[in-house]
Formats: sequence, C-alpha cells, structure tokens
Amino acid sequence: MANSVFLSDRGVIEVAGADATAFLHKLITNSVLNIPAGESRYSGLLTPQGKLIFDFFVVPLPEGAEAGYYFDCPREQTADLAKRVTFHKMRAKITIADRSDVLGVAAIWGGDAPAGIEGVVTRDMRAPDMGLRVIGPRASLSGLGTANEAAYEAHRVAQGVPKGGVDFTYGDTFIHDVNLDYLHGVDFKKGCYVGQEVVARVHFRNSARKRIVKVHFNGPTPEPGAQIMAGEIAIGQVGSIAGSEGLASLRLDKLDDAKAAGAAVKAGEAAVDVTVPPEFIATAAGVEKRL
Repeated sequence: MANSVFLSDRGVIEVAGADATAFLHKLITNSVLNIPAGESRYSGLLTPQGKLIFDFFVVPLPEGAEAGYYFDCPREQTADLAKRVTFHKMRAKITIADRSDVLGVAAIWGGDAPAGIEGVVTRDMRAPDMGLRVIGPRASLSGLGTANEAAYEAHRVAQGVPKGGVDFTYGDTFIHDVNLDYLHGVDFKKGCYVGQEVVARVHFRNSARKRIVKVHFNGPTPEPGAQIMAGEIAIGQVGSIAGSEGLASLRLDKLDDAKAAGAAVKAGEAAVDVTVPPEFIATAAGVEKRL
C-alpha cells in the first residue's frame, strides 16, 4: 500500500488567464510550455542577482478550467509569493489568487494514488522515487493519510531533496547551492527569466562549489544548523535530520581538501559520512549536466 499524507505546511496559489503561460515562462526558472499530462514543473523565482526567494511546483489547472496554473508552495510564503508575482504582472492578462483556504496539498509515495482521490495528481519530478503530489479540496485531503509528516520528511531526506527554511535560507542562496539544477527545477534551454544571467554563468562555467548532500551521523545526532567541521575548518552546516540520516550544505572543495589531508569530518561529537553524487564532482574539463 502506498504511503500518503496531507502536507499541512503547503499552500496553493492560482495564476490564471490568457497570458499565464507566456508570463510565467519569462519569469521563473523552469519552462511551463507543453507540460505532459500527469506532470508538474518544480521551479524557482529569483532576485535579479540570481538568489532564490521562492520555490514551488507549477501544476496546470484541471481540464475544463480557465487556462492557468496552481503553485504548490510553502503556505507561510503564499502572500509574499502572490505579491511578488503581481509586482511583475504589468499589463499581462492574468489573475493571481491565494487559494490556500480551500485547496491543500498531499504527498503519496511507494505506490499509486488511491482510487477516487479528489484533486489534481502529478509526479514529483525532483527525484525518481519522490512519488506523487495532489492538489485538491483541503477538507478532503486533510483526512488522507497512511503515514505522518515525519515519515514524509524521512522519505524526502532519503531521496536527497532539500527543503527551504530547513536546508537553506530563502533570499540568501544561489540555485546551484541547493541543487535546483539537479532537481529538474531549471530549464537551461529556454529564454530569459529573472536572474537568468547569473544562473547561466555558474552552469556553463561549472563553477558551483557548494551543494546539499546526504550525510550519515555516527554518534549523537546534532541539531539542524550545527556546523560540520573538518579538523578546525568549518566546511558546511547540518540541515534536515531523520534519525541518523540527514542533509547538509557543504563546500565540496573544502571537503576534498579535508579528505586529502586526512582530517576527520564531524558535527558536534558525531563523525559524519558524506555521500557526494558523481555529478556534483567538478573537473577541469567540466561535467555533463542533466537538462
């Protein structure tokens, strides 16, 4: 049986109207053109300096509805995100509305969506086994659940998927630092969007040095935010934690230096095992990126 849970910390914004697709395509990091049925687009909205201020899923509105999209986003950000999108609206023929009072979000993993579920069901594209997400009536989805939110957080950590506000700070980080490029949150082939120049420069120069990676703690589990040390040198910070597993933001160049020097990597009293995916390892010749 699939695991399912209502995500109480998620909200829903609706961006609808004749210009919704063209407007969003020029605003956010991912393409909204020709989204296949049953899929969403994980995306971000950046400052002109290329820093991530919002991340969200873009979900086409149900068939038969007005042209447009839902944004599945952190509920505490819905007002600010709607305001920021409105700021860019100019003369675009769109409407922007916070639907969080009536619509909610649920996650399903380890199997198919239950029969008869009410809402729009799409794949979570960030990692192969993340599962599904549902946007539907809040009253209906709030009763959904074979698991709890802690189980979902453990699943997210196991998949190596970071969470804003826990693994990184909005407005103070670049998208490569939080793996948005490898979470299928950026289209490097589409035209300009806010912050695109900075993103493209880092991508094509292969100059990202900081990444969020999976870690295992051998010893007392540290608190989120604890520094990760290589000898006397701070190389990163602990983020999400699920038992002895976690995610951490690390300077990969400093991690390499620590390994070369034989320095122990620790967070508090716990030795830290770090899993760095091969695609994160930069070489002088560059590495192939997933587009």
